[in-house]
Amino acid sequence: QVQLVESGGGSVQAGGSLRLSCSASGYISRWSCMGWFRQAPGKEREGVAAIDSDGRTRYADSVKGRFIISQDNAKNTLYLQMASLSAEDTAMYYCSADRSRYCIGSLIGDEYDYWGRGTQVTVSS
Repeated sequence: QVQLVESGGGSVQAGGSLRLSCSASGYISRWSCMGWFRQAPGKEREGVAAIDSDGRTRYADSVKGRFIISQDNAKNTLYLQMASLSAEDTAMYYCSADRSRYCIGSLIGDEYDYWGRGTQVTVSS
């Protein structure tokens, strides 16, 4: 069983930066893809960024050029570096893992098997 624990959320002013971390315990297949999703109150869950086992990344249009997803396989840790934050980025951010060896780093939440409990990011304008 895989457990995912997010950290690094907090409150920041508009224009600021944060780095989220997701520590994965348990077995993560080398074929796994991992992703970051977010959900703001009253809104649907949104795929933010994903990375596949070859390191290829995918981003939502709303975060391209501002967010960077990366992973440290030795530490079983996923990161999301966020810059130029705005109030529209305020949400609960979730880490997720897709253990399929054929995963493609999708931004569709239903394709992921494991989820963390989330970390809150609040951006004040």
